[in-house]
Amino acid sequence: MDWWWRRQLADKGIEALIHDQNRIVSRAQLQAAGWTESHIRRSLRNRRWQTVHPGVYATHTGPIGYDDNLLAALLHAGPEAAWSHYTAAEQLGLLKPDGNRPVYVTIPERRRIKPRPNVIIHRDEYWADRLAPVVPPRRSAADAVLDIVGITRPVDQAAAVIAEACQSGRVSPADILTALARRPRLRHRRSLRPILADVAAGSHSLLELRYLRDVERRHGLPTGLRQRAVDNEFTDVFYRGFELVVELDGRLHLAPRQRWRDLDRDNRATLRAEATLRYGWVDVTGRPCQAAVQVLQVLRRTQPALAAEPCSPSCPVR
Repeated sequence: MDWWWRRQLADKGIEALIHDQNRIVSRAQLQAAGWTESHIRRSLRNRRWQTVHPGVYATHTGPIGYDDNLLAALLHAGPEAAWSHYTAAEQLGLLKPDGNRPVYVTIPERRRIKPRPNVIIHRDEYWADRLAPVVPPRRSAADAVLDIVGITRPVDQAAAVIAEACQSGRVSPADILTALARRPRLRHRRSLRPILADVAAGSHSLLELRYLRDVERRHGLPTGLRQRAVDNEFTDVFYRGFELVVELDGRLHLAPRQRWRDLDRDNRATLRAEATLRYGWVDVTGRPCQAAVQVLQVLRRTQPALAAEPCSPSCPVR
């Protein structure tokens, strides 16, 4: 496989390529443009350039930025290399960028390269089949998500990645299911189908998934409507026929503006004659039974005989 930058070099020349790459360049690119080894060594010896990885240089002496490190790692890994895992997910807009993460690159199974600090190399025999049709090379959106799932031990963390990626609108649960069918040995494989079904039904975060599982289903409560559009916003969970809204927020809002938004949402629900219960991460993960009791109390205002199921002998749900 040829280098992905070859056409750009032929069309624009080396100076434009270096500019487009934020002043990161590889020895392979320079040699393809006709530079000699002595010319390259002279730029390094004069300290106008600095080495990022063996054979990859920054054509300046300033700090190496986050995007610079991403491209430098990809160039270092060779022509058959692609961003993968968290790096691909960030570049595709599935996850928020995190400058503290290492750079993830995947290469074909048959290749070997020396490890470098802050660069994690994975090998995949199906490397070419899992690429997005863009340059620089990176995994497809669904495969980037499954890459992360494959290195994530807690299933809750894998669920959180799936929920955030799907909420971006750039990948769907159906896309991930299709890619999952091609990975029979993936970690958490059995757990992913119900998680993807819940995300497809409207659960947009790990907290919403945990509420659905630990509060609602585990106690036999009615299934709420996820992400109902009303008053130019979306409610997390709405129990139709019971006029109950459950809002879920895993963040601690210390800013007055955000606190006002929460109060405003609750007030508008009251004006619609809807009750609101609001739960955070500690409530759903640490006290799910108590949350279920409160939800059930409101639901039984409409249906006093509504059935529910205790999740254990000590569960207060009756």
